[in-house]
Amino acid sequence: MALSDEFRKANRRARLRLRRTPAASAARYDRASHRIVVSLGSGLEFLIAPAYVEGLSDAKPAQLSKIEISPSGLGLHFPKLDADIYLPALLEGIVGSKKWMASRLGKLGGSQTSTAKKQASRANGRLGGRPKKAVS
Repeated sequence: MALSDEFRKANRRARLRLRRTPAASAARYDRASHRIVVSLGSGLEFLIAPAYVEGLSDAKPAQLSKIEISPSGLGLHFPKLDADIYLPALLEGIVGSKKWMASRLGKLGGSQTSTAKKQASRANGRLGGRPKKAVS
């Protein structure tokens, strides 16, 4: 396949994506709500807490104050953090890599309490607690 064929196919995919996905027309950090506000070309706005986005989770408000929108409108760039967010993924609820998202979900699951979890913990304690890790 010639390089020009690859470019034509990539441009075709980009045009399809632009037709299916609303592009960002503006983006800002709202200090009062501690949320990133993204305005879409469709007239909708959505807010997202930086704590739930990989690369932004530990950011200070000053680092979130400047947001650049890519020429296509499908990307958000935070120059003070050198972090980029792909808007279509964000709209689909994908806020980070699979590994990062799994670690966040695992942390949430581990912090949950229930009667069954308490009973299992007590039963495990009566048996001597968590087994020691084998050293290889």
